[in-house]
Amino acid sequence: MASNLYLVRQRISGVGQRMSAFQINLNPLKEPLGFIKVLEWIASIFAFATCGGFKGKTEIQVSCEHSNKTNITAAFGYPFRLNQASFQSPPNVNVCDVNWNSHVLIGDYSSSAQFYVTFAVFVFLYCIAALLLYVGYTNLYRDSRKLPMIDFVVTLVATFLWLVSASAWAKALTDIKVATGPSIIQELVPCNKLHLKCFFGSVTSMGSLNVSVIFGFLNMILWGGNAWFVYKETSLHSPSNTSASHGQGGVPPPAGV
Repeated sequence: MASNLYLVRQRISGVGQRMSAFQINLNPLKEPLGFIKVLEWIASIFAFATCGGFKGKTEIQVSCEHSNKTNITAAFGYPFRLNQASFQSPPNVNVCDVNWNSHVLIGDYSSSAQFYVTFAVFVFLYCIAALLLYVGYTNLYRDSRKLPMIDFVVTLVATFLWLVSASAWAKALTDIKVATGPSIIQELVPCNKLHLKCFFGSVTSMGSLNVSVIFGFLNMILWGGNAWFVYKETSLHSPSNTSASHGQGGVPPPAGV
């Protein structure tokens, strides 16, 4: 029991000494393992920034008997709870005797949008931690058997989740474009009244949201490609020098040497 405690303390002290020996080494950034991680870090920023920072509005034009067309707008944005985005008429203007504030857009796409943005933020933080490990504790990463294996598993999981989140967000974006486009005329109850005419006006360009979808699938490609370079660092690809030395340490040298 005492010998086991001694070995545990020795391992803990050894790890502590390595962790305290922080030394910047930029060589890993010149290798695919570190360089691709930098690209993943940048791509994750574009992914959550282009989606989470979006704000837009859709506009319709309403007219009734003996009145000019009046613009009615509904503002929406991240996290895209369209069923909470009510229409707003110009202040102090009675547009065809309709309370437009009680009418909203259709659909709630917050689950797909928030999952996509939240996952991108977690990836952003993980890339910072991984780069810190690559650059500051290069020897600790290369000599360890667990750290590269953890990195490899996280890389595989992240690749799958990028595929899931980007696909879900792409489908949600398609539905958002439909819900905020010309089809809203058919969904608004006041627009179906005989004395009232509605015309679709415009909707804010969603180019940044298209970019967010592109970066989602780009992240998936980057993480999938980086899986090979992370795999090469694990003991699955080639046994570490540490394990090899341990394996040879138990064999006594031949007599007379």
